[in-house]
Amino acid sequence: MTKITAGASVSIDGYISGPDESGFEHLFAWYGNGDITIETADPDLPLNVTEPSAAHIRAMIDDTGCFVVGRHLFDITNGWGGKHTLGIPYVVLTHSVPDGWERSTEWYEFVTTGLEDAIAAARRRAGDKNVGLNGGTIVSQALEAGLVDEIDVDLVPVILGGGRPFFRPLEHGPYLLEGPISSVQGNRVTHLRYRVRK
Repeated sequence: MTKITAGASVSIDGYISGPDESGFEHLFAWYGNGDITIETADPDLPLNVTEPSAAHIRAMIDDTGCFVVGRHLFDITNGWGGKHTLGIPYVVLTHSVPDGWERSTEWYEFVTTGLEDAIAAARRRAGDKNVGLNGGTIVSQALEAGLVDEIDVDLVPVILGGGRPFFRPLEHGPYLLEGPISSVQGNRVTHLRYRVRK
């Protein structure tokens, strides 16, 4: 059964980026501090991680059929050049299709009619695999809509002191989690999985 999961590399104080899009050298340092190489869709961006992190990443890639991302992440990555680094299709939730991009291809799709439609489009692309959500506005809206099944945190031992939080301020709550249902220790990262109580 398809699950809706939300995941990100997160600082100890809960941020997925620091002020003015800073801090990525700390949040993603674990992608390059091991001796196991995972090739990606971009030959210039292999991941070099420890064996525990490699197993974690491989399982996530195998289990995920589509991502839902926001326009902000799409813009700062330039849409990964049209194909996500992990080779997984993605749906972009946005108010408008950016200039120079097709509305839909084999690898991506723009949805302008709201979160639930974006998740539905991702479910179609994912088949029987999971749908992954990025942090920030999308995961916060999905959590409040009761759509999130699991939260996966790559917890990094850094305090950024501000920036873009994993969760935006929520109107409702608290939301209780079960777990961690999985805990994997990598090099300067702890991979944690929690189940959202429904």
